[in-house]
Amino acid sequence: MLDTLEMCSQEKEFRSILFALCYFHAVVAERRKFGPQGWNRPYPFSTGDLTISVSVLHNYLQASSKVPYDDLRYLVGEIMYGGHITDDWDRRLCRTYLEEFIKPEMLEGELCLAPGFPLPGNMDYNGYHQYIDDALPPESPYLYGLHPNAEIGFLTQRSERLLRTVLELQPRDSSTGQGALGTREEMVRVLRGSGDPGGDAPLVQNAKFSLKFNFI
Repeated sequence: MLDTLEMCSQEKEFRSILFALCYFHAVVAERRKFGPQGWNRPYPFSTGDLTISVSVLHNYLQASSKVPYDDLRYLVGEIMYGGHITDDWDRRLCRTYLEEFIKPEMLEGELCLAPGFPLPGNMDYNGYHQYIDDALPPESPYLYGLHPNAEIGFLTQRSERLLRTVLELQPRDSSTGQGALGTREEMVRVLRGSGDPGGDAPLVQNAKFSLKFNFI
């Protein structure tokens, strides 16, 4: 990355658009965890898409004294990332992100990538890292342009997967050693807290702790 920041003669333009591209990549990749609310269909976005987009950005800036915003948005949104997209509404969403993230205002200090997160000025590698640590808001659906309720489905899915894994790790029959939970039915009763009317069963407490740990 250090070499990447230094490889273009139009340093200010290159670094600003590069930062915006990195944020764009993070947004489109992370929206997948929200399921159909993030994208209508799952797409295999990867760091290879970002790497190729950065190479295209470098080549265009080296060949022209002006920033070809329209060309860059088209190549990134319709070919590099858009090549994965098969749904018309998803393609429109991708195009809208790029129209907001890559535009002339970004060089004038007037662009916010997210609420409370303006595009930084010209910095070095360590400066960008420090800026992200200090200025990036806590992760929430707002960062992706989603309603806060979009997280409910994601958290529910994660908790169901966690509890399903706990169940699958338990013995399937009652012929187990002393201290084992036994059958699936016994396991369900323990998870429901039937043996502890005043509170959660130990396994439920452990599941809650693991779930919180995964989300921190």
